[in-house]
Amino acid sequence: MDQSFVKEKILFLINPLSGTSQKEHLPDIIKELADSVIFDIEIVITKYKGEATEIVRQKLSENCRYFVAVGGDGTVNEIAKALINTKAIMGIIPVGSGNGLARHLQIPLQSRKAIEIINKQKYQTIDYGLINNNPFFCTCGVGFDALISEKFAQCKGRGASNYMRTVILEYFKYKPEIYQITVENEPMINLQAFLITFANGSQYGNNAFIAPNADICDGKLDICILSPFKLFKAPEIGIRLFSKNIDKSSLMHSEKASNILLERESEGVIHIDGEPCMMGKKIEISLINKGLNVIVP
Repeated sequence: MDQSFVKEKILFLINPLSGTSQKEHLPDIIKELADSVIFDIEIVITKYKGEATEIVRQKLSENCRYFVAVGGDGTVNEIAKALINTKAIMGIIPVGSGNGLARHLQIPLQSRKAIEIINKQKYQTIDYGLINNNPFFCTCGVGFDALISEKFAQCKGRGASNYMRTVILEYFKYKPEIYQITVENEPMINLQAFLITFANGSQYGNNAFIAPNADICDGKLDICILSPFKLFKAPEIGIRLFSKNIDKSSLMHSEKASNILLERESEGVIHIDGEPCMMGKKIEISLINKGLNVIVP
């Protein structure tokens, strides 16, 4: 090997709490499969929410160029928001509950295959969104899906069965809100919505496609407004979500934009890449074109 060759520093950040699977074996798999000829490998298991962001910012100052999120969309968000508008490159080993961004980018859910893709170092520069200056990379939103993210975060267990149980229980208690929405400085519209999702990627995760036509590099967000519906319509909505044709429903209004202002009657929960947080009455959403480098197949 050329003696002047310098290995690329790569940091794998493992979130031990994401998803449902055990992760004790992941450091060994990474050491076995990550290419030690081209990479100087470091592995960190995070201990608390937000630590990944802190570590990434520190490592950027130490000339680390590759960062791998080993977790779900929340872990991806923690790492990616420290990498936006830099020359650094993010990889994903999807071991979360939904893995929406990884699925959109067609990154394999099998850890071994995901590592093989990272070794090839092929990357794409994707868009990201801002909701009141908080970065998101797949989806964010208000309404029922935000409520579910809050309730699901409080569940003792993860997984699809707990998620569906939460959805069913909360549907019967949920009262859709009134919103005022302004898109690209057009006249404000008042509407009642079951949920409003702002989608950079096409899905929430688990192949639930809220924005089947979303393009993660087109400089636009897909605004998905689902009207309130009666219980007998719920199975149809569910089927359409997983069949990639929710946009064909008469209950769904979709359009593309890069700047949106949303106002509501009171502060409340929103979700950012599936993670719940509280936000005020006035919410500004925007799209930043091609601001994050991500390893893809």
